[in-house]
Amino acid sequence: QVQLEESGGGLVQAGGSLRLSCAASGRIFSINVMGWYRQAPGKQRELVAATRSDGRTDYADSVKGRFTISRDNAKNTVSLQMNSLKPEDTAVYYCYAALRTTMSSVVYDYWGQGAQVTVSS
Repeated sequence: QVQLEESGGGLVQAGGSLRLSCAASGRIFSINVMGWYRQAPGKQRELVAATRSDGRTDYADSVKGRFTISRDNAKNTVSLQMNSLKPEDTAVYYCYAALRTTMSSVVYDYWGQGAQVTVSS
């Protein structure tokens, strides 16, 4: 009923930039949190950045000052602008949303299919 569709990602040299975008569609009443996680080979999935409905944002220490998350509440979209990319940013990036499908429903977590970001040295 709810889908998160990602776009962007790809291959870039160290120091370059990429932009990820994600659109949530389907039966959505409200979205509490939208954000991005990433998972590198052999590592656990980790939070990259997230934005809450009240406008607050959270960033992993490793990306502060380089990545910027933005959200369009009217369109249910979230984007991640990634600058000054490093080889250690290489991972599969997953869009995430914590949302309600109806006014009375509990908040559920939804995930996108993942987008590969590869940064070459």
